[in-house]
Order: sequence, then structure tokens, then C-alpha cells
Amino acid sequence: MRILHEFVPTKKFLKMAEETKNLVDGWNVTDSAAGRPAPSGTAVGCVLKAKYPEKIVIPIFVLHYKGPVEVGGLALAAEAVGLDGLVITMGDIPKYGEPIKMLKSSEEARDFLRTTVKVKNLKLGCLLTARRSVDEVIERIRSPWDFIFFMRLEEKTIPMLEKISEECRKLNKPIYSYFLVGTPRNTEIVKLIGWPITTVMDRVEEVVANLERIVDGIIATCAGDYEGDLELLKKLQKFRK
Repeated sequence: MRILHEFVPTKKFLKMAEETKNLVDGWNVTDSAAGRPAPSGTAVGCVLKAKYPEKIVIPIFVLHYKGPVEVGGLALAAEAVGLDGLVITMGDIPKYGEPIKMLKSSEEARDFLRTTVKVKNLKLGCLLTARRSVDEVIERIRSPWDFIFFMRLEEKTIPMLEKISEECRKLNKPIYSYFLVGTPRNTEIVKLIGWPITTVMDRVEEVVANLERIVDGIIATCAGDYEGDLELLKKLQKFRK
């Protein structure tokens, strides 16, 4: 199993990467989470890949903040540097200004990058959610995505994830799941995000053991609790392969 850290970049992102590099197989880099300006997920991802080429680096790629020229330009930069993929999503509404909707869906952006921009080698992934039905999710998996990220995982949705994973195996598409751990320090942030937690710190190893046969990797996060992130990543070391 691959262990990715959900990497929320600040101006000190190089220091953060240095602190976590020995605990992870790579990073999933957020892109101005909650619509607030932050270092670009793709730009940060390119720097991390150049500095740590052995690591998996997959940024989130939020369309609500980008027009088609920027979408194409950033994707070409990601391909040139050799990022391991981009996860395309409409994403959050921007905190300032209006959402950009010239590319109206993740699928439209994917097809634009493949056919118009001619991005060939960069893998493009989609976000799936447990809030949709299994049939809806599987239909999306069957469209031309290269890999899958699954969000809103909690223990009661693991059977759903198993069915999704079976389809991914048939199609030879890697699947990663977000793994959100609740701690006393992130209670308010988790409420703001609105996601269910996957588990609590004391049960991390038990739950991850059940996921080993289902997913190719997890994206570990304590959502704003950096001390918790470090504790979580240390607990996950025995699952890395």
C-alpha cells in the first residue's frame, strides 16, 4: 500500500516536505483549499517532484479558479516535470471573485487537455464520493480516467469502496482513498469541511489493515492538525510497500 500525505502548502512548504519525506511514498497537494489563496497545487507539486523525484506527487487541480489557457499551461508544465498525475475537479467556490466556468465539468477539462492541448503522458484522475450511488460511481470509472481518488470514506462505506475497487481492478485503474482521522485538535475544522471522519487515532491500524486488499493507497490527513498528521504517518509505516 502506498501512503500519500494530504499536503496543504503554505509559504513554508519546502520545510514541511522535508519533515515528512521519510514517512510517505508521496504527496497529494491541495489547490487553494476552501477557495482561499495558497501556493498553487500544481506549482508546488512541480517543485516537490523536481526535489524528490522518487516520490509520488499528485496535485488536486481545481477548475473553478482557472480559465482554459491556464488549465492547459499548468497541465503542460506538470507533464514536462513528470508529475504522477493531476486530479481534476470543479472544486470549491473561490473566496474572492466569481467561479470560472468556461470548462463546465471535469470530463470536459479532461477531454480538452487530451484533444486540444495534446497532453499525452500525464495521468488524469477524478474524485469519486461516497455520496453518489455505486452505479453512478462505476459509470464514471468506466470513462477515460487514468486513476481514481475516493473521498468521504467511513467504515460504513467500506463495502461500497470494495465494489468500486473491483471495477478499478478490472480496468487496471489505481484507486486511492482519502483517510481522514479525527483528533481533539481538529474537531472544528472537520465540522467546517463537512466530511465524516474515517476513524480516530486509536483505531487507525485496524481500519487500514482492512483497506490493504481494497485500495492501492491512502491519502492520510488529520485536516489541519499537523501534529496529528505526523503521529498518523508514523503509525502507517508498517503498511508501506
